[in-house]
Amino acid sequence: MAEKKSKLADNKTKPTADSVVDFINNITNEQKRKDSFVLLEMMKKASKEEPVLWSNSFIGFGIKRHKSTATGREADWMRIGFAPRKSNLSLYFGTYAGEHSAALEKLGKYKAGMGCVYINKLADIDLKVLKGMIEAGLKRK
Repeated sequence: MAEKKSKLADNKTKPTADSVVDFINNITNEQKRKDSFVLLEMMKKASKEEPVLWSNSFIGFGIKRHKSTATGREADWMRIGFAPRKSNLSLYFGTYAGEHSAALEKLGKYKAGMGCVYINKLADIDLKVLKGMIEAGLKRK
C-alpha cells in the first residue's frame, strides 16, 4: 500500500508579532491573568523559548510540524502552549492528552480534550505534575 503524500495544511491559527504580555495584561479576570503569567514563566523556563502569540488567543513556545495519522496532512503548531479562555485555561503539550494518562491521574481537577487539558485555575492542580507534563511534551519528537 502506497504511503499517503504529506500536504502542508494552511492553519487559520498562525504566529503573530503581537505582544504576549499586552495580551495577558488585557485579561479581565484577575485570577486568570495571574495564572497566565505563572504559566508563561513555567513554559518559558522549560522550553528556553520566547513566547509567541498565535492568532491573538494562544500563547505558544517553539514550532513543530505535526502530521495527522488519519489524513497525512501536516501543519505547523506550537511545541507547547496555552490559551486563557473565558471559561478555562487550555493547556497544550504537543501530544494527545491521553499520552499523559499517568500524570493526569495525579494532576487534580481538569477536563481533557483530544489535544489539550482544560483547567479552571492553577490552584486546582498540582504544579509539579504540570511541570512534568510540560517537560514530557517538549521531549516528544
